[in-house]
Amino acid sequence: MKTVTGLTLTRTRAELAAARTTAAGPVAVVMTLGALHEGHAALLRAARERAGTVLTTIFVNPLQFGPHEDFGRYPRTLDADLAACREAGVDLVFAPSHEEVYRSGEPAVRVDPGPLGDVLEGASRPGHFAGVLTVVLKLLQLTRPDLAFFGEKDYQQLTLIRAMVRDLDVPVEVVAVPTVREPDGLAMSSRNRYLSAAGRDSARSLSAALRAGAAAGSPAEVLAAARAQLAPGVELDYLALTDPLLRPLAEPVGTRLGEPVPVPAGGVARLLVAARVGTTRLIDNHEILWAAG
Repeated sequence: MKTVTGLTLTRTRAELAAARTTAAGPVAVVMTLGALHEGHAALLRAARERAGTVLTTIFVNPLQFGPHEDFGRYPRTLDADLAACREAGVDLVFAPSHEEVYRSGEPAVRVDPGPLGDVLEGASRPGHFAGVLTVVLKLLQLTRPDLAFFGEKDYQQLTLIRAMVRDLDVPVEVVAVPTVREPDGLAMSSRNRYLSAAGRDSARSLSAALRAGAAAGSPAEVLAAARAQLAPGVELDYLALTDPLLRPLAEPVGTRLGEPVPVPAGGVARLLVAARVGTTRLIDNHEILWAAG
């Protein structure tokens, strides 16, 4: 355990447990893969506003990466991450090794995300959400927070974590934080650094598509308006219009979850997109509000 200018860095369960005993409540956790950017900083600031102690985890979780995904090249930038944590007022960082988190190797028991884990991101990345929920549950058990902050950019992940916490009676409040965007509208992501200059130009069309869809009328018009904005360099994985629980409202591109549900009069919907730009896979989403009829 190491303390530098008010920030305590822990690398083992024992160090975390010892530091956790002196934490002033309420305790908030922000879980990250590292490579922190302004989107993470927004989560940390939101946690700082509500918590007596802010705890950040930094762990590149292999269970949520597929065999052909970017686990090996995912940026590891611990020194820069610690500096960002200090600037945001974080009190405690848990940055364990793979062996510390998975002491017996890959876990034989994992959290089953249920049907929602097989659609949208789950259809494109089999097993991804089982890996996410397994590590989130482990980290919740180890950090024992009162509050856990997650970004709306990973909307399906947020929805599944809320369901897990509810269904498994985990004593924590899940707090959603709005997506943070670059000045050109691109959602903040650690993977944005992989984009070439030309790829960056194409990637901007994802947020433009979501904005166009949000300004349209019926579900069919929403999807058509969004598709029309996608740049030629964008290889679409899915474009889906759903209710807040990710049930489809119309003909989403990709795997369905059950039958479409009626468009809510005066209600809320969610438009989600995933695409590849070059070798970089990006996701984004946007809330849609329908005026009362």
